[in-house]
Amino acid sequence: MSTNLWSRVELHQGDITKLAVDAIVNAANSRLAGGGGVDGAIHRAAGYAQLQAACRKLGGCATGDAKITPGFNLPARYVIHTVGPVFQDGCHGEPELLASCYRRALEVASEHGVKTIAFPAISTGVYGYPLAAATEVALHTTAAFLEHSPAIERVVFVFLGPQDFATAGAVLSRLKM
Repeated sequence: MSTNLWSRVELHQGDITKLAVDAIVNAANSRLAGGGGVDGAIHRAAGYAQLQAACRKLGGCATGDAKITPGFNLPARYVIHTVGPVFQDGCHGEPELLASCYRRALEVASEHGVKTIAFPAISTGVYGYPLAAATEVALHTTAAFLEHSPAIERVVFVFLGPQDFATAGAVLSRLKM
């Protein structure tokens, strides 16, 4: 991967709902019903009733797919909802489904003129995907997409805690070599 490509990728420790980017990605459930973790935080920050009403109109979302809504009260114009896989053992299509989440979110972003996008660590919470493995899938998939899509100028991967941020930093450093 070129150095220029990696200059478009950054890691951030903090609250994804506070980022001034064109779109943030929501690690959603298949009903797009709002839940705990990142999903709940995004719904609360966007305005639960408004975001929930917009999500209901979408009719759910399949694992590995992505759908878009307005960002309402968020600094981001859009929320792109994607449903990650529940981790079993890594041998039941989980890496492919997780890669599809990132790819589809980036495709949807491109279709809507998004230049800057922020991702949480999809599937690493209650869905149990190991953080380092999930981060590697996320970074590989994003890098492959960016190689062929100059329209997206900046991709931010957001981690709430310092340990997750450090783990992701180690994965990124390894991939840059």
